Amino acid sequence: MRVTGSSRLEPGTRAELGLPIWAFVRLAGRVTRGEPPRLFLILGKNRRLFRSWLRFAARLMPRGKLPRRETELVILRVAGLCGCDYEYEHHVRMARRAGVSRAEIDGIADRAEREWSPRESAILLAVEQLHTDRTVDDKTWETLRPHLSDPEIVELFMLVGHYEMLALVIGGLRIRPDGHLAA
Repeated sequence: MRVTGSSRLEPGTRAELGLPIWAFVRLAGRVTRGEPPRLFLILGKNRRLFRSWLRFAARLMPRGKLPRRETELVILRVAGLCGCDYEYEHHVRMARRAGVSRAEIDGIADRAEREWSPRESAILLAVEQLHTDRTVDDKTWETLRPHLSDPEIVELFMLVGHYEMLALVIGGLRIRPDGHLAA
């Protein structure tokens, strides 16, 4: 799902977003050393839903139970499987800060086999199966189970579902990658 065509919604204005969301989105742009994230400017048009979504999303990343490196590997794999350039490009820099090498990032993008730890391999296998089958088979479950606690497994599955949902929203609304990230 590569975004083609013009965006279906324009980024919200200060009046549409309200001052608190407008200020937050502007700050987010400064943190990423660029423009305010287009995704936030569009989702912020539904103020109540945006605030609730942001709290939920923050519980998965960056304040989740999974190590940040693994979280970024999951997000990049989901973005690659969904063909979501916005998610992928937004998280490349974040993955680098979390200790993911350029070669590992490239491996996620082209789905190449890399030398992942047994835990990372199990996580990435689960991501692939959740994407393609909407479940994991017993063999994958048995591979994954020794590596993750119950709360980590719940978080992993919700993280995959969350970024799949975002890819759907981004594609449906035709939200293009932010200019400073796509350059």
